[in-house]
Amino acid sequence: MANTYTQLYIQFVFAVNYRIGMIDSSWEDELYKYMTGIVQNNKHKLIAVNGMPDHVHLFVGFHTMQSVADLMRVVKGESSEWINAKGFCKGKFEWQAGYGAFSYGRERIDGIYKYIMNQKQHHQTTTFRQEYLNLLEEFGISFDEKYIFHEMQ
Repeated sequence: MANTYTQLYIQFVFAVNYRIGMIDSSWEDELYKYMTGIVQNNKHKLIAVNGMPDHVHLFVGFHTMQSVADLMRVVKGESSEWINAKGFCKGKFEWQAGYGAFSYGRERIDGIYKYIMNQKQHHQTTTFRQEYLNLLEEFGISFDEKYIFHEMQ
């Protein structure tokens, strides 16, 4: 759209259903490439993608022609269909309902990129639950504990 100028950087965080560690290292790079294609096909710029067996972080230069909710619906829906079609998991792969979306200024791009790309090292000392709660606290987001990503009981 003419005369529309934006600069939006959003980190998305979402988990495997019940936070089961289903994303295997043997195919995680393929998954990240597939997600990159989804993001780019929706006119956004992928800055970083990485995660752990139970969750994924996407850092996106966000284009305003699509809503945050629509992008997450497409990324989660298409990637879970792709994982199931490839037969990577025993049983059905699903993402847990919901996600986190956290916006950053341009000056934080490098730091957030490094943070996402160092997920394996970061999670040697911090659980996903604590990481997610820290993000909610950092951004002053009020939440109901019953809706925080749950593990299988």
